[in-house]
Amino acid sequence: MAAIDSNGSLTTTIDNKIATVAFGHPASNSFPRQLLDALTQELKDLSGNKAVSVIILKSEGTGAFCAGASFDELLAVSNLEEGSAFFSGFANLINAMRNCSKIIVGRIHGKAVGGGVGIAAACDYTFATTNAAVKLSELAIGIGPFVIEPAVSRKIGKTAMTQMTLAAHEWKSAEWAQDKGLYAKVLLDQTELDIDLAHFTTKLASYNPEALSQMKKVIWEDTDNWDTLLLERAAISGELVLSEFTKNALNQFKKN
Repeated sequence: MAAIDSNGSLTTTIDNKIATVAFGHPASNSFPRQLLDALTQELKDLSGNKAVSVIILKSEGTGAFCAGASFDELLAVSNLEEGSAFFSGFANLINAMRNCSKIIVGRIHGKAVGGGVGIAAACDYTFATTNAAVKLSELAIGIGPFVIEPAVSRKIGKTAMTQMTLAAHEWKSAEWAQDKGLYAKVLLDQTELDIDLAHFTTKLASYNPEALSQMKKVIWEDTDNWDTLLLERAAISGELVLSEFTKNALNQFKKN
């Protein structure tokens, strides 16, 4: 178990070969860099833990699943190096999810925006509720979903990803996300979600762990270039976040 004070929280519990990793932040479960790094390291640690076969990734509370990057930290970026470093946090997290030897099952209980959509897409299997609408709002603040695009496109296809990206102010319903392949199953509420999630992960954890590990490799075939690709994408976002357009847009979003 780990905890992160004002920068959010991260807790892990392990029971019957299932590790449940929960992240939280008072600003709609958004990610400051310290929390991104902590989650990345936690997944790397669990990857080598022989007592774990399956990971459930979830967030705290009953509101948003994840609002993406921390606006406060984005506004604080003052040079290209800082910008690239911040967005590389999401690159490192997605790569840790991809390289993790365990199957990662996402519990998407509420809305997901930007990086939150990327996290859902990087899960191997996802359960959601009808409240789990999705949006890629990056263009509206002067950047783009460059880092998470490979994960999102891989899961829902380039056409659906383009629709989300260009309609930057538009929410897509949980049912839309399920139809496109982002969610495996959509339940009415969190109670039903947790019942189905527990049943599925218990069954999954009973399978041969070596078979699960080998299946994980098959699931993520042909993504070895992501180690460099996602960091290259982080540099693009890191440069764009320095623009006057983005600074003004971020300030406007914070006021709203």
